[in-house]
Amino acid sequence: MKLKLVYSLRLLFIANLFVFTMWSLLLVLKKDAHSNVEHSNLKNSDDKDTEKRINKLKKSLKNRYPSQLDYIEAYIVKDLPVIYAVTPTYTRWTQKADLTRLAQTLLHVPNLHWIVVEDAERKTPLVTKFLKYSGLQYTHLNSKTDANYKLKADDPNWLLPRGVAQRNAGLSWIRKNVPPSTSGVLYLMDDDNTYSLKLFEEMRTIATAAVWPVGLTGGLKFEGPGSCSGGKVLSWYTAWKPERPFPIDMAGFAVNLKLFFQHKNAEFSNKVPRGYLESHFLTSLDLTRDDVEGKVEDCSEILVWHTRTEKATLKQEAKLISMGNPSNPDIEV
Repeated sequence: MKLKLVYSLRLLFIANLFVFTMWSLLLVLKKDAHSNVEHSNLKNSDDKDTEKRINKLKKSLKNRYPSQLDYIEAYIVKDLPVIYAVTPTYTRWTQKADLTRLAQTLLHVPNLHWIVVEDAERKTPLVTKFLKYSGLQYTHLNSKTDANYKLKADDPNWLLPRGVAQRNAGLSWIRKNVPPSTSGVLYLMDDDNTYSLKLFEEMRTIATAAVWPVGLTGGLKFEGPGSCSGGKVLSWYTAWKPERPFPIDMAGFAVNLKLFFQHKNAEFSNKVPRGYLESHFLTSLDLTRDDVEGKVEDCSEILVWHTRTEKATLKQEAKLISMGNPSNPDIEV
Protein backbone atom coordinates (compact mmCIF):
# COMPACT_ATOMS: atom_id res chain seq x y z
CA MET A 1 0.00 0.00 0.00
CA LYS A 2 2.82 2.38 0.96
CA LEU A 3 4.65 1.56 -2.27
CA LYS A 4 1.53 2.37 -4.29
CA LEU A 5 1.15 5.67 -2.46
CA VAL A 6 4.79 6.59 -3.05
CA TYR A 7 4.48 5.64 -6.72
CA SER A 8 1.32 7.73 -7.12
CA LEU A 9 2.91 10.73 -5.44
CA ARG A 10 5.97 10.38 -7.64
CA LEU A 11 3.81 10.33 -10.77
CA LEU A 12 1.89 13.39 -9.55
CA PHE A 13 5.16 15.23 -8.87
CA ILE A 14 6.52 14.37 -12.32
CA ALA A 15 3.29 15.48 -14.01
CA ASN A 16 3.22 18.80 -12.15
CA LEU A 17 6.92 19.34 -12.84
CA PHE A 18 6.30 18.76 -16.53
CA VAL A 19 3.47 21.31 -16.60
CA PHE A 20 5.57 23.87 -14.72
CA THR A 21 8.60 23.30 -16.96
CA MET A 22 6.62 23.53 -20.17
CA TRP A 23 4.74 26.64 -19.03
CA SER A 24 7.97 28.32 -17.93
CA LEU A 25 9.48 27.52 -21.30
CA LEU A 26 6.48 29.05 -23.01
CA LEU A 27 6.87 32.25 -21.04
CA VAL A 28 10.57 32.47 -21.86
CA LEU A 29 9.93 31.90 -25.54
CA LYS A 30 7.15 34.49 -25.59
CA LYS A 31 9.38 37.01 -23.81
CA ASP A 32 12.19 36.33 -26.26
CA ALA A 33 9.84 36.66 -29.19
CA HIS A 34 8.43 39.97 -27.96
CA SER A 35 11.85 41.45 -27.18
CA ASN A 36 13.29 40.27 -30.47
CA VAL A 37 10.57 42.05 -32.41
CA GLU A 38 12.01 45.33 -31.17
CA HIS A 39 15.26 44.65 -33.03
CA SER A 40 15.04 45.67 -36.64
CA ASN A 41 17.63 43.12 -37.74
CA LEU A 42 15.49 40.13 -36.73
CA LYS A 43 14.52 38.13 -39.78
CA ASN A 44 10.91 37.19 -40.45
CA SER A 45 11.91 33.55 -40.63
CA ASP A 46 13.17 33.70 -37.04
CA ASP A 47 9.80 35.06 -35.89
CA LYS A 48 7.98 32.25 -37.62
CA ASP A 49 10.35 29.67 -36.17
CA THR A 50 9.80 30.98 -32.63
CA GLU A 51 6.04 30.94 -33.11
CA LYS A 52 6.19 27.37 -34.35
CA ARG A 53 8.15 26.33 -31.27
CA ILE A 54 5.57 27.99 -28.99
CA ASN A 55 2.68 26.31 -30.80
CA LYS A 56 4.43 22.95 -30.64
CA LEU A 57 4.89 23.25 -26.87
CA LYS A 58 1.27 24.33 -26.46
CA LYS A 59 0.10 21.31 -28.41
CA SER A 60 2.27 19.03 -26.30
CA LEU A 61 0.79 20.44 -23.10
CA LYS A 62 -2.73 20.30 -24.49
CA ASN A 63 -2.42 16.63 -25.41
CA ARG A 64 -1.25 15.65 -21.94
CA TYR A 65 -3.35 17.99 -19.81
CA PRO A 66 -6.44 19.02 -21.82
CA SER A 67 -7.78 21.71 -19.51
CA GLN A 68 -4.66 23.11 -17.87
CA LEU A 69 -3.20 25.31 -20.61
CA ASP A 70 -6.52 26.94 -21.46
CA TYR A 71 -7.13 27.66 -17.80
CA ILE A 72 -3.68 29.22 -17.26
CA GLU A 73 -4.04 31.51 -20.26
CA ALA A 74 -7.68 32.54 -19.94
CA TYR A 75 -8.94 32.23 -16.42
CA ILE A 76 -6.37 33.54 -13.95
CA VAL A 77 -6.70 37.30 -13.50
CA LYS A 78 -4.64 38.82 -10.72
CA ASP A 79 -6.54 40.59 -7.89
CA LEU A 80 -9.96 39.61 -9.27
CA PRO A 81 -12.21 37.99 -6.60
CA VAL A 82 -12.80 34.28 -7.20
CA ILE A 83 -16.33 33.00 -7.70
CA TYR A 84 -16.89 29.59 -6.07
CA ALA A 85 -19.94 28.18 -7.84
CA VAL A 86 -21.56 25.10 -6.29
CA THR A 87 -23.72 23.02 -8.65
CA PRO A 88 -25.71 19.92 -7.62
CA THR A 89 -26.37 17.46 -10.43
CA TYR A 90 -27.97 14.05 -10.84
CA THR A 91 -28.12 11.32 -13.49
CA ARG A 92 -30.81 11.76 -16.15
CA TRP A 93 -30.99 11.75 -19.94
CA THR A 94 -30.51 15.52 -20.23
CA GLN A 95 -27.70 15.80 -17.66
CA LYS A 96 -24.82 16.07 -20.12
CA ALA A 97 -26.72 18.51 -22.32
CA ASP A 98 -27.48 20.74 -19.32
CA LEU A 99 -23.91 20.59 -18.02
CA THR A 100 -22.54 21.35 -21.50
CA ARG A 101 -24.67 24.47 -21.82
CA LEU A 102 -23.68 25.68 -18.37
CA ALA A 103 -19.97 24.90 -18.80
CA GLN A 104 -19.80 26.79 -22.08
CA THR A 105 -21.19 29.84 -20.30
CA LEU A 106 -18.66 29.48 -17.48
CA LEU A 107 -15.79 29.25 -19.99
CA HIS A 108 -16.24 33.01 -20.46
CA VAL A 109 -15.99 33.78 -16.73
CA PRO A 110 -12.47 34.39 -15.39
CA ASN A 111 -11.43 33.41 -11.86
CA LEU A 112 -14.23 30.91 -11.37
CA HIS A 113 -13.93 27.60 -9.54
CA TRP A 114 -16.78 25.22 -10.38
CA ILE A 115 -17.71 22.73 -7.65
CA VAL A 116 -19.88 20.04 -9.20
CA VAL A 117 -21.51 17.63 -6.75
CA GLU A 118 -23.25 14.48 -7.96
CA ASP A 119 -26.23 12.97 -6.17
CA ALA A 120 -24.67 9.51 -6.28
CA GLU A 121 -22.91 6.87 -4.21
CA ARG A 122 -19.81 7.37 -6.35
CA LYS A 123 -18.67 9.70 -9.11
CA THR A 124 -20.02 8.65 -12.49
CA PRO A 125 -17.83 8.15 -15.58
CA LEU A 126 -20.01 10.56 -17.58
CA VAL A 127 -19.50 13.55 -15.27
CA THR A 128 -15.85 12.64 -14.60
CA LYS A 129 -15.02 12.64 -18.30
CA PHE A 130 -17.12 15.71 -18.99
CA LEU A 131 -15.32 17.81 -16.37
CA LYS A 132 -11.89 16.55 -17.42
CA TYR A 133 -12.35 18.02 -20.89
CA SER A 134 -14.43 21.05 -19.86
CA GLY A 135 -11.50 23.47 -19.88
CA LEU A 136 -12.61 24.82 -16.48
CA GLN A 137 -11.03 24.81 -13.06
CA TYR A 138 -13.26 22.46 -11.11
CA THR A 139 -13.72 20.19 -8.11
CA HIS A 140 -15.74 17.02 -8.58
CA LEU A 141 -17.59 15.65 -5.53
CA ASN A 142 -20.43 13.26 -4.79
CA SER A 143 -22.97 13.09 -1.96
CA LYS A 144 -26.01 10.82 -2.01
CA THR A 145 -29.38 12.23 -0.96
CA ASP A 146 -30.89 10.53 2.07
CA ALA A 147 -33.54 8.04 0.90
CA ASN A 148 -36.09 9.67 3.21
CA TYR A 149 -35.78 12.92 1.25
CA LYS A 150 -35.47 11.48 -2.25
CA LEU A 151 -38.18 12.40 -4.74
CA LYS A 152 -39.90 9.53 -6.51
CA ALA A 153 -40.24 9.56 -10.29
CA ASP A 154 -43.84 10.77 -10.21
CA ASP A 155 -43.46 13.28 -7.35
CA PRO A 156 -43.82 17.01 -8.10
CA ASN A 157 -40.47 18.76 -7.85
CA TRP A 158 -41.69 20.98 -5.01
CA LEU A 159 -42.67 18.11 -2.68
CA LEU A 160 -39.27 17.77 -0.97
CA PRO A 161 -36.15 19.95 -0.68
CA ARG A 162 -33.68 19.17 -3.45
CA GLY A 163 -29.89 19.44 -3.64
CA VAL A 164 -29.39 19.78 0.12
CA ALA A 165 -26.72 17.10 0.59
CA GLN A 166 -24.90 18.21 -2.56
CA ARG A 167 -24.83 21.91 -1.67
CA ASN A 168 -23.64 21.10 1.85
CA ALA A 169 -20.87 18.93 0.42
CA GLY A 170 -19.75 21.89 -1.67
CA LEU A 171 -19.83 24.22 1.34
CA SER A 172 -17.80 21.71 3.35
CA TRP A 173 -15.17 21.49 0.60
CA ILE A 174 -14.80 25.27 0.55
CA ARG A 175 -14.34 25.40 4.32
CA LYS A 176 -11.65 22.72 4.19
CA ASN A 177 -9.76 23.83 1.08
CA VAL A 178 -10.12 27.60 0.64
CA PRO A 179 -8.15 29.96 2.92
CA PRO A 180 -10.55 32.20 4.90
CA SER A 181 -8.59 35.24 3.73
CA THR A 182 -9.47 34.52 0.08
CA SER A 183 -11.15 37.36 -1.77
CA GLY A 184 -14.18 35.79 -3.34
CA VAL A 185 -17.87 35.03 -3.54
CA LEU A 186 -20.04 31.96 -2.96
CA TYR A 187 -22.77 31.33 -5.53
CA LEU A 188 -25.18 28.39 -5.80
CA MET A 189 -25.99 27.36 -9.37
CA ASP A 190 -28.53 24.84 -10.63
CA ASP A 191 -27.31 22.85 -13.61
CA ASP A 192 -30.31 23.69 -15.81
CA ASN A 193 -30.60 27.46 -15.27
CA THR A 194 -29.58 30.10 -17.80
CA TYR A 195 -27.05 32.76 -16.77
CA SER A 196 -25.97 36.05 -18.31
CA LEU A 197 -22.23 36.77 -18.17
CA LYS A 198 -23.01 40.19 -16.72
CA LEU A 199 -24.33 38.54 -13.55
CA PHE A 200 -20.91 37.16 -12.63
CA GLU A 201 -19.28 40.57 -12.93
CA GLU A 202 -22.03 42.07 -10.77
CA MET A 203 -21.47 39.62 -7.94
CA ARG A 204 -17.70 40.12 -7.65
CA THR A 205 -18.16 43.42 -5.80
CA ILE A 206 -20.49 42.04 -3.10
CA ALA A 207 -19.48 43.36 0.33
CA THR A 208 -21.53 40.95 2.45
CA ALA A 209 -24.55 39.51 0.61
CA ALA A 210 -26.55 40.60 -2.41
CA VAL A 211 -29.81 39.70 -4.13
CA TRP A 212 -31.37 40.14 -7.56
CA PRO A 213 -34.57 39.01 -9.33
CA VAL A 214 -34.71 35.62 -11.05
CA GLY A 215 -36.77 35.21 -14.21
CA LEU A 216 -39.43 32.55 -14.83
CA THR A 217 -39.79 31.28 -11.27
CA GLY A 218 -42.44 31.14 -8.57
CA GLY A 219 -45.13 31.00 -11.26
CA LEU A 220 -44.24 34.59 -12.09
CA LYS A 221 -42.40 36.58 -14.73
CA PHE A 222 -39.75 37.02 -12.06
CA GLU A 223 -39.41 36.64 -8.30
CA GLY A 224 -37.23 38.33 -5.68
CA PRO A 225 -36.48 41.97 -5.01
CA GLY A 226 -39.09 43.99 -6.86
CA SER A 227 -37.68 47.47 -6.44
CA CYS A 228 -34.37 48.83 -5.16
CA SER A 229 -32.78 52.23 -4.78
CA GLY A 230 -29.12 52.94 -4.20
CA GLY A 231 -28.52 49.26 -3.50
CA LYS A 232 -31.25 49.08 -0.84
CA VAL A 233 -34.15 46.66 -1.40
CA LEU A 234 -37.43 48.56 -1.05
CA SER A 235 -39.90 45.78 -1.84
CA TRP A 236 -40.12 42.11 -2.78
CA TYR A 237 -42.16 40.63 -5.61
CA THR A 238 -43.63 37.19 -4.92
CA ALA A 239 -47.00 35.48 -4.89
CA TRP A 240 -46.33 32.52 -2.60
CA LYS A 241 -45.69 32.95 1.13
CA PRO A 242 -44.46 36.54 1.00
CA GLU A 243 -43.82 36.30 4.75
CA ARG A 244 -40.74 34.15 4.10
CA PRO A 245 -37.59 35.86 5.49
CA PHE A 246 -36.24 35.87 1.91
CA PRO A 247 -38.85 35.24 -0.83
CA ILE A 248 -36.22 34.40 -3.39
CA ASP A 249 -34.95 31.66 -5.71
CA MET A 250 -31.63 29.86 -5.09
CA ALA A 251 -30.14 31.60 -8.12
CA GLY A 252 -31.06 35.03 -6.76
CA PHE A 253 -28.33 35.64 -4.21
CA ALA A 254 -24.61 35.34 -3.50
CA VAL A 255 -22.50 35.97 -0.40
CA ASN A 256 -19.00 37.21 0.24
CA LEU A 257 -16.66 34.43 1.36
CA LYS A 258 -15.61 36.36 4.45
CA LEU A 259 -19.22 36.36 5.70
CA PHE A 260 -19.50 32.66 4.91
CA PHE A 261 -16.35 31.81 6.88
CA GLN A 262 -17.61 33.77 9.89
CA HIS A 263 -20.53 31.35 10.26
CA LYS A 264 -19.15 27.84 10.58
CA ASN A 265 -22.57 26.23 10.97
CA ALA A 266 -24.26 27.88 8.01
CA GLU A 267 -25.69 25.19 5.73
CA PHE A 268 -28.86 23.86 4.11
CA SER A 269 -31.40 21.58 5.81
CA ASN A 270 -33.88 18.95 4.65
CA LYS A 271 -36.09 19.72 7.63
CA VAL A 272 -37.26 23.20 6.64
CA PRO A 273 -40.79 23.93 5.37
CA ARG A 274 -41.42 23.91 1.64
CA GLY A 275 -39.84 26.95 -0.06
CA TYR A 276 -37.63 27.87 2.89
CA LEU A 277 -34.26 26.44 1.75
CA GLU A 278 -32.90 29.83 0.72
CA SER A 279 -34.30 31.62 3.78
CA HIS A 280 -32.85 29.03 6.15
CA PHE A 281 -29.37 29.39 4.67
CA LEU A 282 -29.39 33.18 4.58
CA THR A 283 -30.71 33.51 8.13
CA SER A 284 -28.02 31.05 9.30
CA LEU A 285 -25.59 33.76 8.15
CA ASP A 286 -27.38 36.16 10.55
CA LEU A 287 -28.82 38.12 7.63
CA THR A 288 -32.11 39.97 7.49
CA ARG A 289 -33.79 41.66 4.54
CA ASP A 290 -32.22 44.96 5.61
CA ASP A 291 -28.70 43.50 5.38
CA VAL A 292 -28.67 42.46 1.74
CA GLU A 293 -27.69 44.67 -1.18
CA GLY A 294 -29.89 44.95 -4.25
CA LYS A 295 -27.74 44.34 -7.33
CA VAL A 296 -28.22 44.37 -11.11
CA GLU A 297 -29.05 47.99 -11.90
CA ASP A 298 -31.07 48.36 -8.69
CA CYS A 299 -32.88 45.07 -9.36
CA SER A 300 -34.22 46.33 -12.69
CA GLU A 301 -32.66 43.64 -14.93
CA ILE A 302 -33.09 39.89 -15.22
CA LEU A 303 -29.70 38.21 -15.64
CA VAL A 304 -30.59 34.67 -14.57
CA TRP A 305 -33.57 32.54 -15.57
CA HIS A 306 -34.96 29.49 -13.78
CA THR A 307 -35.25 27.47 -16.97
CA ARG A 308 -35.96 23.78 -16.70
CA THR A 309 -35.06 21.29 -19.40
CA GLU A 310 -38.01 19.20 -20.55
CA LYS A 311 -37.83 15.66 -19.23
CA ALA A 312 -36.78 13.21 -21.94
CA THR A 313 -39.17 10.26 -22.12
CA LEU A 314 -37.58 8.38 -25.07
CA LYS A 315 -40.71 6.29 -25.77
CA GLN A 316 -39.52 5.31 -29.23
CA GLU A 317 -36.16 4.23 -27.81
CA ALA A 318 -37.98 1.88 -25.43
CA LYS A 319 -40.07 0.57 -28.33
CA LEU A 320 -37.00 -0.29 -30.42
CA ILE A 321 -35.39 -2.00 -27.43
CA SER A 322 -38.49 -4.17 -26.99
CA MET A 323 -38.19 -5.11 -30.69
CA GLY A 324 -34.60 -6.24 -30.16
CA ASN A 325 -33.15 -3.25 -31.99
CA PRO A 326 -31.52 -1.09 -29.29
CA SER A 327 -29.25 1.87 -30.02
CA ASN A 328 -25.48 1.64 -29.70
CA PRO A 329 -24.79 1.48 -25.94
CA ASP A 330 -21.31 2.94 -26.47
CA ILE A 331 -22.71 6.29 -27.66
CA GLU A 332 -22.88 8.64 -24.68
CA VAL A 333 -25.74 11.14 -24.72
